[in-house]
Amino acid sequence: MTEIDFYIQKNQDRFEADLFDWLRIPSIGTNSDYNVHTRAAADWIANQFRKLGLETELIESAGHPLVFAQSEPLTDSPVVLIYGHYDVQPPDPLELWESPPFEPTVRNGNVYARGATDDKGQMITHLFAVESYLKTIGELPVQVKFLIEGEEESGGAGLKAFLRGELDDDISVQEKLSADIAVISDCSQFAPGQPAITHGLRGMVYCELQLQGPKTDLHSGKFGGTITNPANALSQILDSLVDQNGRIRIPDFYGDVLELTDTERSQLNLLDFSDEEFRSSIRVNELSGEHGYSTLERRWCRPTFDIHGIWSGYQEAGAKTVLPANAGAKFSFRLVPNQDPAKIKTCLEAWIRQNCPNGVSFDLSMSDGAPGFVLPLESDYILAASRAIQRGFGTKPVFIRSGGSIPVVNLLKKVPGVDTLLLGWGQDDDNLHSPNEKFSLADFHKGIKTSCYLLDEFSRCIDR
Repeated sequence: MTEIDFYIQKNQDRFEADLFDWLRIPSIGTNSDYNVHTRAAADWIANQFRKLGLETELIESAGHPLVFAQSEPLTDSPVVLIYGHYDVQPPDPLELWESPPFEPTVRNGNVYARGATDDKGQMITHLFAVESYLKTIGELPVQVKFLIEGEEESGGAGLKAFLRGELDDDISVQEKLSADIAVISDCSQFAPGQPAITHGLRGMVYCELQLQGPKTDLHSGKFGGTITNPANALSQILDSLVDQNGRIRIPDFYGDVLELTDTERSQLNLLDFSDEEFRSSIRVNELSGEHGYSTLERRWCRPTFDIHGIWSGYQEAGAKTVLPANAGAKFSFRLVPNQDPAKIKTCLEAWIRQNCPNGVSFDLSMSDGAPGFVLPLESDYILAASRAIQRGFGTKPVFIRSGGSIPVVNLLKKVPGVDTLLLGWGQDDDNLHSPNEKFSLADFHKGIKTSCYLLDEFSRCIDR
């Protein structure tokens, strides 16, 4: 890899210049006023692929196009699918930016711009890795496919349509995206100087519950004590869902939960994590959750129930003594690997039906939901990524999970049926979706080098 290392070192300034050119394109995919710029960003990255000789196409959708590119197929070699997105969040509020959001500015070793780390800066490290290989060795050790979308920040409608086979008639999506492993760099390291492999995510079911009582608000003095108050009923139902030990009370909710292995638990215990520092950082006086589990286990690896919004009755200043006619709440369950969202939905509806007080009716709407995901630590691709990160960053990665959900991981698991490695080069304080988004240029260059090593390490994986 010495020749490649030399090439990367020699081209650092040019890599940064190319990145800055791409960051200058205001590809705010959620705002139609910027459609011409969002299209320009798709064309820009497609042209970069074409310059490297990759077979490249723009797959049109009802919204912004998908960019698909691939290198030459190889015999008896793994296929790596790299996903990313070229759309970015709106930069508002503009007055909080210390420099213009679409004029990349370097301060203290970081580049500040919208999209710096989410996701233009991280994704393009893989393109530069492919370039470094092709310009030095002349060929790649594995076949690489890129799938870059422009609607990640707005729900990914185009990608979903593509995966359903609605956008490309020439070849099946399964065949086009066929791969042995997917790589996404749209996440973070565990801490500064501590790279990580995120090998698990939680899934989710999102719900809205509406309760209806009398036909209109009623005087609490005249009618109190004679009817069921929807606000009281809602409180009872929500309270019934979790016990005093933080356990969800829905029957069979935990029946399919995939428990941590001893290896996974030992890896969590190795992390440099302090409950006290975590508590202080979010300014609460005590941590809480399901009894019998550590903070990181509860945060990443256990299912949860959380209320996101409640409404009913009078909300303005002063007093108004009414019995509200209705009440509602939004809430969600985070799910862990092996839990079936459809089963959770069925069990939840049965529980609410059983616990809904007489005198009110309910309407429950639920999202389709997404399952959790975990890639076993024994996977050849996990081990290969670990070696690559150690070579690129100079330190061993830690293995973490995320308490959130990344929808594209589940989409790729369905079609084309590929597992995903989440390898982030950014940091938790990079201000994703916020003013002054940034990306460490040192980590940017380490990401390029690591991506080169990743392709090299993947070439020796045997689970094909």
